[in-house]
Amino acid sequence: MNKNGLLLIFTIIFVITSFNCGKKDTELTPEVASSDEALFKLGEKYQKKDPEKARLYFRQVIDSFPKSFYAQQAKLAIADTYFRKGDEGSMILASSEYREFIQLFPYSPRAAYAQYQIGMAYYKKVLKPGRDQTKTRQALAEFKKVITNYPLSEEAKTAQEKIEDCEERLAEHNSEIGRFYYKRSAFQAATDRLTEIITTFPNYSKMDEVYFYLADSYFKWNKVDQSIPYFTKLITDFPKSKYAEKAQKKMSEINKNTED
Repeated sequence: MNKNGLLLIFTIIFVITSFNCGKKDTELTPEVASSDEALFKLGEKYQKKDPEKARLYFRQVIDSFPKSFYAQQAKLAIADTYFRKGDEGSMILASSEYREFIQLFPYSPRAAYAQYQIGMAYYKKVLKPGRDQTKTRQALAEFKKVITNYPLSEEAKTAQEKIEDCEERLAEHNSEIGRFYYKRSAFQAATDRLTEIITTFPNYSKMDEVYFYLADSYFKWNKVDQSIPYFTKLITDFPKSKYAEKAQKKMSEINKNTED
């Protein structure tokens, strides 16, 4: 057999094989294509093992049946597939999909969930307190929207917990910076950072530490009168703190110098 004959045979075999494989995988029958529920369930089938394929089915639901109940579910499902992937780019896409869901279905019972997930997309990427806190601030803002826009939702309760955690992280971040400035005798910068904690994050778990370093920054900055209220506050509110003893010594020193 000549070369052209062999080529023809291989071509026929390839076409038949491709046809059979395609036929085996074909799922979009006329019945499936005309059913929002069937398309959605196909998407669900591939949601974990093949997210890209699942998104194709979900988008088909949205495009073909935009006012359907399953269109809402499909929009959230697309966002969830990106969220589960977890990398930076996927989290951005997930947030975008959740936002679009809220815009398209603002009165949906799942809108609170979508808003909470936007917050979680940022929260999953927050860094330790000593590093950049941009994601923490973004997460905090989005969780607050859950409380404001959906106060009676189940998500509001969980969002409040996340808000407290974000605020704790931001306060710790400021505290680390404040102590950094304190140790380098940059007392104005230290007091600015530490004062911000008191005014912005009053529930910070290490407020006794904040009061001490703020008071002592003023004290070492020769602004003794401004240090006294914070030393006093520390002794009164946190009598068992290790910083209370230090504050009492400072107050004794201040009183002795006043008497002299």
